[in-house]
Amino acid sequence: MAMTPFNPSRRQLLAMIGQVAGTAAMYQAMTSLGLAQESGYTGPPDLQGPRQGRRVLILGAGIAGMAAAYEMRRAGYEVKILEYQNRQGGRCLTIRGGDRYTEMGGHEISCDFQGDGYFNPGPWRLPVHHRAVFAYCRRLGVPMQPFINKNNKAYLHSAHAFGGQPQRIGHVEKDMRGHVSELLAKSLRQGELDEAVSPEDREKLLEGLKEWGVLDRNYRFSVSDDLGDVRGWDTRPGGGLMPEKSPSQPIDLSPLLQSGLWDQLFNFNGYQFEPPMFEPVGGMDRITDAFAREVADVIQLNARVTRIAQNDNSVTVTYEDGGQGGTVRQESADWCICTIPLSVLVQLDVDCSDAMRKAIAAVPYASAFKVALEFRRRFWEQDDWIMGGISYTDLPLVQIAYPNYGFLSDGPAVLQAAYDTATAGRNFTYSWSSMTPQERIDAALALGRQIHPQYDAEFMSGTSWVWHRVDWSLGCYGQWTEDLRDEHYQTLCEIDNRLVLAGEHCSHIPAWLEGSLLSALDAIRRLDQRENA
Repeated sequence: MAMTPFNPSRRQLLAMIGQVAGTAAMYQAMTSLGLAQESGYTGPPDLQGPRQGRRVLILGAGIAGMAAAYEMRRAGYEVKILEYQNRQGGRCLTIRGGDRYTEMGGHEISCDFQGDGYFNPGPWRLPVHHRAVFAYCRRLGVPMQPFINKNNKAYLHSAHAFGGQPQRIGHVEKDMRGHVSELLAKSLRQGELDEAVSPEDREKLLEGLKEWGVLDRNYRFSVSDDLGDVRGWDTRPGGGLMPEKSPSQPIDLSPLLQSGLWDQLFNFNGYQFEPPMFEPVGGMDRITDAFAREVADVIQLNARVTRIAQNDNSVTVTYEDGGQGGTVRQESADWCICTIPLSVLVQLDVDCSDAMRKAIAAVPYASAFKVALEFRRRFWEQDDWIMGGISYTDLPLVQIAYPNYGFLSDGPAVLQAAYDTATAGRNFTYSWSSMTPQERIDAALALGRQIHPQYDAEFMSGTSWVWHRVDWSLGCYGQWTEDLRDEHYQTLCEIDNRLVLAGEHCSHIPAWLEGSLLSALDAIRRLDQRENA
């Protein structure tokens, strides 16, 4: 009987690539399919400028809105930004001691950090290939420092494995490499791969596996001084008459596989997380503060947009002026660039095509939460020798991220003690979103002490952020699927009469600052072309 040919969908193809080759290969495949892309930035847009006086109204003073204003004003357009909040920056914000916010439901988010630590509820790291962000940081004078994403001294943790004791990332990674090398060497020596590997390549591969997996002369992965030089030591080499060195003991393969820690290693595989990564010195809001210094004079804060009306010649935006007791006002312009998150925009009265209206309503927003805790001392450095990086756990904390600044200092310091976004197979975010701010801090302490028992003695204060309880965002970022992109993405990004949308939701790099920037730069380029057609 003839076999039915298998023609996988793009989704099935990507899933198979991810299962066999890892997320890095899957991300590259997504790039080829146009589903996720490395930054296409090659330089600032070459705008011709208006043929005569033209006014552009920009809704939202996040990075997309401010970048659009910065470039369009330089090209000669008159611009004005209406911003709902009493601050600029959008989802790119940093919380420091003394800050206060009120979330939906009326609970106050307070931050009582006493040291110079800070907390980034939204974006918190920058891939080196996000070229537009780095180019603007260079132009606007925003200093950068390395962000340590992977630290082999940080932990992988399962509450159900190894008695709940966390394991070093480097130990898990090197033990898996050693065990896999031993299994592959055994298969080669038994001739089970003769059809796939030539005799010459077989010998070269065996030689390489011995070095790569730190195998002994019998091609076994076992404790040795050579392994100590790669994996580390139970008794570290010393000087004088200190005790003799003793290499660390590798974890056996079966308990390692059963623990699930190998799966946690895949968190570091993504192309977007390849080292080096960076962060602005002093907090992510240093980037949006730099943009604000350039365009602050055209930003009106506390302006709550309620309606966007347009005709063939102009656009009129109705808003409530919070600085004047909610007085209803209107602003008119030749063009409108709207960067309001779709989760909010869908609730407004917007004149646009039916296709655009359906596109705005089609994209859900991901939930996400973070908890930050301040401690009296940097015990993760002083006791555990973890300097920067991220620990992963199967507890609802998901991640603990260690600060990449202030190394070796004695004073208070802040951990990002919990973080996750809504992901297939996990729904921790909704549980955290239903808690009060104090309950989140209590939960982070109760769970975190299973990994760091120093929590109780060193805790000072905490704060948190859950994106679905933020009224000006109603979620963290646009959560596209392949089917949604096929049906609505093109429409969402097109100029609709006098209106064009921009923001991370209008990009192939959602959730990242780069996506916001690129969408804004592309929108103003096309708008300028339309103006000069």
